[in-house]
Amino acid sequence: MSKLTDVPKRILIGRALRSDRLGETLLPKRVALPVFASDPLSSVAYAPGEVLLVLSIAGLSAYHFSPWIAAAVVVLMFTVVASYRQNVHAYPSGGGDYEVATTNLGPKAGLTVASALLVDYVLTVAVSISSGIENLGSAIPFVVEHKVACAIGVIVLLTLMNLRGVKESGTLFAVPTYVFVAGVFTMIAWGAFRTVVLGDEMRAPTADYEIKPEHPGLAGFALVFLLLRAFSSGCAALTGVEAISNGVPAFRKPKSRNAATTLFLMGLLAVTMFCGIIGLAMATDVRMAENPAKDLVHDGVPLGADYVQHPVISQVAEAVFGHGSFLFLILAAATALVLFLAANTAYNGFPLLGSILAQDRYLPRQLHTRGDRLAFSNGIVLLAGAAALLVWIYGADSTRLIQLYIVGVFVSFTLSQTGMVRHWNRLLATENDRARRRHMIRSRAINTFGAFFTGLVLVVVLVTKFTHGAWVALLGMCIFYATMTAIRRHYDRVAEEIAAPETPGDDVARPSRVHSVVLVSKIHRPTLRALAYAKLMRSDTLEALSVNVDPADTRALHAEWERRGIDVPLKVLDSPYREVTRPVIDYVKNLRKESPRDVVSVIIPEYVVGHWYEHLLHNQSALRLKGRLLFTPGVMVTSVPYQLQSSEAAKKRARKRQEWNAPGSVRRGPAERAKEPSAQK
Repeated sequence: MSKLTDVPKRILIGRALRSDRLGETLLPKRVALPVFASDPLSSVAYAPGEVLLVLSIAGLSAYHFSPWIAAAVVVLMFTVVASYRQNVHAYPSGGGDYEVATTNLGPKAGLTVASALLVDYVLTVAVSISSGIENLGSAIPFVVEHKVACAIGVIVLLTLMNLRGVKESGTLFAVPTYVFVAGVFTMIAWGAFRTVVLGDEMRAPTADYEIKPEHPGLAGFALVFLLLRAFSSGCAALTGVEAISNGVPAFRKPKSRNAATTLFLMGLLAVTMFCGIIGLAMATDVRMAENPAKDLVHDGVPLGADYVQHPVISQVAEAVFGHGSFLFLILAAATALVLFLAANTAYNGFPLLGSILAQDRYLPRQLHTRGDRLAFSNGIVLLAGAAALLVWIYGADSTRLIQLYIVGVFVSFTLSQTGMVRHWNRLLATENDRARRRHMIRSRAINTFGAFFTGLVLVVVLVTKFTHGAWVALLGMCIFYATMTAIRRHYDRVAEEIAAPETPGDDVARPSRVHSVVLVSKIHRPTLRALAYAKLMRSDTLEALSVNVDPADTRALHAEWERRGIDVPLKVLDSPYREVTRPVIDYVKNLRKESPRDVVSVIIPEYVVGHWYEHLLHNQSALRLKGRLLFTPGVMVTSVPYQLQSSEAAKKRARKRQEWNAPGSVRRGPAERAKEPSAQK
């Protein structure tokens, strides 16, 4: 069975890596940028479109507000980037927002941040891949017709790539990410050159369409609410910014400095591309609508259900480069691919955060374990399953999914920056060096403004998006919070229950006597070995125990026992209903009742087989008995294995492999939380 599962595993994810090779998986800045920043970089493919979609509700006249909304997003982006640069220097251990909030605001705030981030990571995968499928579907109709299946297929592919290890996946993702960035900058530069220098008129394919407003003539509070909703949709460009602060341990040394530099480059690239696409969309007269079949009109006639609305970036690229041109095709392919790869931000953030939460006993300990390729395999698989479920429920529709988006990330932004303010206040209370105090006061001012601004945006997001789907994200956060609280409560209760006492108690006191019972069905080699082992234990009382299911077999057992002169008394239990398990359980319980201070040792001979299907043919009664006896206090169960010849053959086959891991081996790989000296110390 081990070989049957191990060979495909090695083909899919590669050979296992030793723990001492963990340092080889650390990332240089050129690889860390596409690994951790692919989400905010790729969001420029759909964030501008979300702004225009919301503004279209008020008609074409509302489009002139888009540059101001873009400017607000830019200010917010630089505020968040500047704030998180303080985080990566102060907390380089990889806990990110969770560690900042827990340390400075308490466990409940930390758990709230963790819940928000886990939800946001799942949504990052679902939104990015769904958006990528829609971009790819504009060129390949088959993808649109089977968008859910294709999206889940991409999730499976990304999961396998990440199971191979962060460095390998980062190298694979670097090329398309850089091609996408280069393509967008080329488009912005060429579009600006054609407009300013050549004086060309560039027109998007939707430039001749009219927008039928759902609510014409909005003014006053209604207009402000619409603009705030458009701004909250544009804030999708900020998702993934926190991933770098959560992934500092994956950087090469000096970790904090490299992470801060990568964070700055990511922010600069993202805002430039976002503003450039918004500007070109206005220059080329792009038209978008939430319901294009009815609200987009050409020559007075709605376009109808057959019309497929392409993303803003595709329309701008067609206007700048020309439909079907080489650069247009390259950018279209890179956009679709980088949207798929944007999910890699979550594939790096979710498992690491899950490992830290498991270390703090908020999630199952299995999430704390590194897999064969030194990646947190269990967390990767859990993320993939949750994202695939979400894609299936929402039909891989990015417009519906994006309404759930960014709530979690702004919860973590706000609490993290609030925690950083308290962090600087605590340090300032004990710091006397004037230069360090000036640095801390400046950092505190940055984090204070970041906390205020992101908190304000959080309120805007909740107000404008709650009825459009944000409530689902809040519900998911509540479920995560309640689940992690229950897990922590369970682990704490178990730890308290099994803690070693300071003074000797019943657990360390020797039992008065040991009553050993060897289970016997017939006399054969496994039985003789179990009896020999039981004699070696020198128990106070030793007896063999059999269950009378077939009288003829029982008589034959008695006769063979006496013929061999076995010096262990044989006791036979009657079983009128032909049960084996219940009579043994009742007998052991009676022994415990008669002598509560005694220990009963049940010794079970078992076959060791070499093929998975042979397990179905042997040891079934032993498994049932062990499962029942586990719940009986004062009873110890010992298995005495007897290796059949097939097990020897399986062992020889396994030894031929260069690296063989015994079935059931458990790996332990703690999340790296070693503190790196911060820049200001």
